Amino acid sequence: MKDDAGNLDRMHDLVLSPPVPWWPPTPGWWIVIGCALLLLTILCLSMFIRHQANRYRREALAILDDPKTPPALWPAILKRCALACWPRTKVASLTGETWDRFYRKSARDVPPEGMGNQIEELAFSTRANESGALETSARGWIHHHRKEDAP
Repeated sequence: MKDDAGNLDRMHDLVLSPPVPWWPPTPGWWIVIGCALLLLTILCLSMFIRHQANRYRREALAILDDPKTPPALWPAILKRCALACWPRTKVASLTGETWDRFYRKSARDVPPEGMGNQIEELAFSTRANESGALETSARGWIHHHRKEDAP
């Protein structure tokens, strides 16, 4: 009976190989991890650089948010933003119609003609109660002006 293939005395336990260890990973996983870390570093650096490049916008909006800031200072705030973004030789001397053209050309949503002049006239005006639309336009320009378009 020992020669019978169906005899239970001939059964043996199955010998399993040990499980594949998770550590240390194979060289392919080291390459994937390295690439992921490199991409994460590049992403973090680009976000930091963008954050630093737009710091002047945040500072200008913080000044506009301050209730103590009179509308007469808005033209100076806009000019400081423009000087932070474009060369001084091209922006510092802009006034009147040239400032209005620059203001309209560099804005993402083109404001009505003369809006730049109206904001510029706030420096010499004592009528602060009529400045709602001007403040909205100034905030929009600070937040959305495009560096690559003007002057």
